[in-house]
Amino acid sequence: MTRVIVIGATGHVGTYLVPALVDAGYKVVAISRGLAEPYQPHTAWRQVERLQMDREALERASTFGKDILSLKPDIVIDMICFTKPSAEMLVEALAGHVGHFLHTGTIWTHGTSVAVPTVEDAAKYPLGDYGVKKAEIETYLLKKAHQDGFPVTILHPGHIVGPGWAPLNPQGNFNSQVFSMLARGETLVLPNFGLETVHHVHAEDVARLFMAAISSRATAIGEAFHAVSDKALTLRGYAESMLRWFGHEPDLEFLPYDQWAAGQNAEDAKATWEHIARSPNCSVEKARRLLGFVPRHTSLQAVQEAVTWLIAKDEVEAPIG
Repeated sequence: MTRVIVIGATGHVGTYLVPALVDAGYKVVAISRGLAEPYQPHTAWRQVERLQMDREALERASTFGKDILSLKPDIVIDMICFTKPSAEMLVEALAGHVGHFLHTGTIWTHGTSVAVPTVEDAAKYPLGDYGVKKAEIETYLLKKAHQDGFPVTILHPGHIVGPGWAPLNPQGNFNSQVFSMLARGETLVLPNFGLETVHHVHAEDVARLFMAAISSRATAIGEAFHAVSDKALTLRGYAESMLRWFGHEPDLEFLPYDQWAAGQNAEDAKATWEHIARSPNCSVEKARRLLGFVPRHTSLQAVQEAVTWLIAKDEVEAPIG
């Protein structure tokens, strides 16, 4: 039986990916730092071998790559790699010993876009420490694939969303009370003209794209794919659609970013700036063409499913009426 090691298995995507792998007949070893449970229960987890590993501590001891190799993997899926040295340690240990290595990147490797929807091989101008470091990892991994034959595939998710956590909201931050405002039909103030974009993806669709890449290994190796919904949303369109979903006619106001930010808490204002400065709008056509992948959820469907969960948990107000 093919052994799949999933590093960071109990997070958003792992919640859906691990059961999908089990259902497909793989032997799964799920690695997490602590005892966190997946966001959604599934009987498949009873068939999974679960191991606790503190990646940072093991990397400091220079053993993490060897520790993963000792599990005798056929496939490794790395959900939580954030620096090039971290990637190098794992790749150096696994080279020649693994049939497929799948890495989770981010659409933030693009930074700002020249033309949209942005394709995977567009020139990249990453912003900020996170985007820059993830871009460095991608460059390293693709070089290893093309020059040394290392069997890597990279998936670049958008803003991951699903039941169990608060989605990126129409102001471009993670304050779930924005959805309560929309549920009450209150006026929502957006930065600028609300025409910047955000690009969500349901965690299940990211998991489905991993499965598609594994199923089409020969095609997927040496490639990077966006893992996003079919279409990005403008902040304005997102807010208007959610207001209508809650049963209200849109009621929006707009302020230049600096004026808007002055009325927000610093954390929310910073998160909004980070998102609107990038305004991602990425194409999923490559995954459709090469892997036959079609996202199951639109951005709004993914968000509405998550908000429905938040309402059930009393973390967002139910709509009136």
